[in-house]
Amino acid sequence: MSAPRRRKREVEEEHDDKERWLVSYSDMMTVLVALFIVLYAMSQVDVDKFNELRTSLAAGFGAPQVSILTDGAGLMNDTSSQVVAPTIDGIVPTLAGAAHQTGTENGSGESVAAADLAAARAEYADMEALAERIEAALAERGLDGALQFRINERGLIIGMVTDEVFFAAESAVLTETSQIVIDTVAPYLTVLPNEISVEGHANSVPTTSRYLTNWELSSDRATQVLRRLVENGGLPGSRAAAVGFGEARPLLPNETPEGLAGNRRVDLVVLSDEPERIRELLPLIPTLEEG
Repeated sequence: MSAPRRRKREVEEEHDDKERWLVSYSDMMTVLVALFIVLYAMSQVDVDKFNELRTSLAAGFGAPQVSILTDGAGLMNDTSSQVVAPTIDGIVPTLAGAAHQTGTENGSGESVAAADLAAARAEYADMEALAERIEAALAERGLDGALQFRINERGLIIGMVTDEVFFAAESAVLTETSQIVIDTVAPYLTVLPNEISVEGHANSVPTTSRYLTNWELSSDRATQVLRRLVENGGLPGSRAAAVGFGEARPLLPNETPEGLAGNRRVDLVVLSDEPERIRELLPLIPTLEEG
């Protein structure tokens, strides 16, 4: 009887696929085609709608009505027959950005921009009226001119320039005059819904007292003013904060006597609660009103 034959183990030869790179290549080409399609779609601008928006915004802010001639001529041909539409950047520098951020909720770029400007004018008028009421109340107590008022994109800034009136040199102790001024201002701030930021500043003269630096000195002055507003004036602490800037934000050059006096101050900032696009227009209101 013969021994059983052993079956030879069949070894399949591994197939060498030399065309596998085509799969990766085709995937890459598909992605590139999709990318170029997206880029092409993003590059398309509706010129007619853009010109209508530009013209309506310019007309809404006092620029003359314009027309754009489309006679098929090239950009560099016979410029005497072309009318260039004026931009509104010279009228309201930040208006274009504001209109872009708000969109066209009511279907017209002009109405959106006009609404923003109207809101900025109303906010500026409210801040200005608040400053006038505070100034009148101080004048009744013989303290007219004790505070400095200015309006910027943050809101109304009420400047308490120390100059030995509100604080002694290198001291955070409130003087009698500063207490009267703060108590006079407090009722007008308490009834507002706005956040109040009490900001201490110092000049560049190094401290020699118990304060290590002007950071501590300016912070302590801001804190003392805030405590007076909250504890005696009834300002809700949830709407107030105190911060010290040291000598980092001077109003005037510290090299002059005026700068040394003016930079040693505490600012009461009535923060505007309007959207950013409205607040950015506030510094432009006086210029627009004069124009």
